[in-house]
Amino acid sequence: MHFKLLRERDTKAIDALIDSYGGAKAINEKIALTREYETRKKIAAEKGFGEMLQQAEKRAATFPKVDDFIAAENIKSDKPGICTTQVSGFQGAYVTADCIRRLAENGKVLFPTEMISVVALTEHYVYSGDLLATLAMAENILGASKFCSTNMVSTPLPEERFTKVEKITGEKFDRRDIGDGISQLILKNMGTPFGNFGGIEVGDNNHLVYLDGVTRAALETGANFFLNPSWSTIVAACYFAREIPEISFKISMLLSIQNTIQLRMLMSIIKEYLRDDGTTPIYEINIGNAVSPEIFQQCFEELKSSGLPDISLAAHMRINPDLGIEGFNWTENAHKVLDSGCNLTIKYESDGTARPYDTMETYFLPDEERYEKAELIGDVIYHKCIRCDEDAKEIMRRGHETRFAQIAYK
Repeated sequence: MHFKLLRERDTKAIDALIDSYGGAKAINEKIALTREYETRKKIAAEKGFGEMLQQAEKRAATFPKVDDFIAAENIKSDKPGICTTQVSGFQGAYVTADCIRRLAENGKVLFPTEMISVVALTEHYVYSGDLLATLAMAENILGASKFCSTNMVSTPLPEERFTKVEKITGEKFDRRDIGDGISQLILKNMGTPFGNFGGIEVGDNNHLVYLDGVTRAALETGANFFLNPSWSTIVAACYFAREIPEISFKISMLLSIQNTIQLRMLMSIIKEYLRDDGTTPIYEINIGNAVSPEIFQQCFEELKSSGLPDISLAAHMRINPDLGIEGFNWTENAHKVLDSGCNLTIKYESDGTARPYDTMETYFLPDEERYEKAELIGDVIYHKCIRCDEDAKEIMRRGHETRFAQIAYK
């Protein structure tokens, strides 16, 4: 790099934030403990989610298995190019539980191995047991390899949260009092109630608020994989998590990589802040909707030859109507990428059908309204899972190894 991305003042502020939570070792140990199912199940029961987890266990036990499908169709996975399945929109415990119910009734859908949730890390979502119960169902019961949570810097929080981070880091945050002891960072480019499509705007030193939210959610629930929406938070996260291997990040589709120039910019950041063991906190990168299969292949090959650790690359197969061009369908492009021998994570923001609550607006519903509409939102995710299952099975028929959640292999 020609210029340091973080000044000494920046790194001292991040180090101080880590130290305020007991240091990297203590953070790692607490996250690992909280990720254990017995720990989560006990806490979930105390917070009123015990019966939900019991029902999810019984329903998930009936899910179909990959080996049965392989045997029934005499499939041979003998081609290079590995496919990983991913579905977005698991909006909290009630929505996730409803989707599990529908899939159990269906009885034919192989469950995806990566799950994305775009729910603001509000005090209620993090501390009520909602997020923890969601993670218990996703990671412990279904065996999802990754569950991605989303921290948006403009999420309203108790004023004491901001005051504490200011005191720890020595920085100041431009915010407004919205009543009842709650404050919110002031964003200047508003695209949604949470600002600029969910937090791309991270002005001044607001990356510290992002890191604090990630840390609190991780310690409280065992969440360990977070959507990363902006260039500054990517830099800060790579430095922050160098000694916290329990935490990793996905580059958001709202930033994404639309060409190889942007990929090289991102690779430069990753290289600057590798961990001592050569790994990186960046687990996955969304390649943007504007990319052709040829450019996706080039991104894969450049990343592979870069000397950087393995990082998965994801592409949207379908997108909800307010995220892009009408009728977007990247399925045939995905076949080209896989047939070229490149690995690919197939991501479903939509099943390709315009449905109520298959919108960006749904991502920003208040907690109570999200509970009330859990079945409607669950229906949207259910159809995404069906579309993912159908496309993934076709990829398997074409000879590519395809990865699902552990529940599909038990």
